[in-house]
Amino acid sequence: MRSWLVAMLLLLPAIALADPPGIQVEQVWSRPMPAGATGVVYLSIIDQGTPDALTGASSPMAASAELHESIDDHGVMKMRAVASLPVAPDKPITLAPGGYHIMLMGLKQALVAGATFPVTLTFAKAGPITTMATVAQPGANMPGTGHAGMGNMNMPG
Repeated sequence: MRSWLVAMLLLLPAIALADPPGIQVEQVWSRPMPAGATGVVYLSIIDQGTPDALTGASSPMAASAELHESIDDHGVMKMRAVASLPVAPDKPITLAPGGYHIMLMGLKQALVAGATFPVTLTFAKAGPITTMATVAQPGANMPGTGHAGMGNMNMPG
């Protein structure tokens, strides 16, 4: 009995250090764009851990990247930069056309249909997570939907 208790006490630190569920990034895609233009990245974020916030993005494909939101300002569509997006467990967020997205300013090379490129997302708690974006064919449907340019735009707030 005593050896069983000792064994359990020795296992406690290993259990405490086990990785908790965290952030998952899925359906990362972009559109074809020429070098020097402004590109875009869309994706889905699923939080399986504690509440967090997406605070930034970067890619070696662009001089800079920003989180943006498309808004309807009295019938005129506009975009504005946002500092962060809250990410909560069981509330997936989809960055999609017409909603939140990542702008890639100053593309260093063309985004060609079928190509992939790295995108690093920075989270307040989870830190940086690098994923690969796929450049979709012109006019292609958004991954996971049946409609081009449409999707589940679960926006925080």
